[in-house]
Amino acid sequence: MVDSLVFNVAQLLRESIGAVRHVEVAANLQHLAPELEQAEGASEATLSGPVRMIHTNTGILVQGHLYAEAALACARCLDPVAVPLAIEVEELFIPTIDVVTGKPVTPEEDDRALWIDEHHILDMSEVLRQDALLAAPVHVLCKEDCRGLCPTCGQNLNQGSCDCTPDVDPRWGPLVELLKQTK
Repeated sequence: MVDSLVFNVAQLLRESIGAVRHVEVAANLQHLAPELEQAEGASEATLSGPVRMIHTNTGILVQGHLYAEAALACARCLDPVAVPLAIEVEELFIPTIDVVTGKPVTPEEDDRALWIDEHHILDMSEVLRQDALLAAPVHVLCKEDCRGLCPTCGQNLNQGSCDCTPDVDPRWGPLVELLKQTK
């Protein structure tokens, strides 16, 4: 799949204020946000949806609703969990070149991810990467009572118990001895 997150907006910038373009955005979530660790062996998730670009008096306003279903790893057992990601985009991208005169313009916006480059290319990659990371839950569980993995052998305790004996913290030794005496 070819990501469609980069758009030439030169023609839109030449049109009157209020001109609108509708585009379809699609991106491989793994390539867009590698920090969003997907479960091992999970199929590729695609972030996609319709986006509207509106020419304003200061730049291009991008609005859209994007959706993806990511397979993230359970925080306890590492099994894949299907997690829906809904992203609402509303950002104002500022040109760095005046499309009429061709002269450089210094944007007041400090965030370079919101700049339209000198070739009138609007790149939504960084904005959508940040939005995807914000949309993802911090702690994903396959089920509320997930038992996780054995810290000694790595057995998935949801699939069955293991034969490991837990190591007793030596600081609890006197308490363990006292418990044995009471039995």
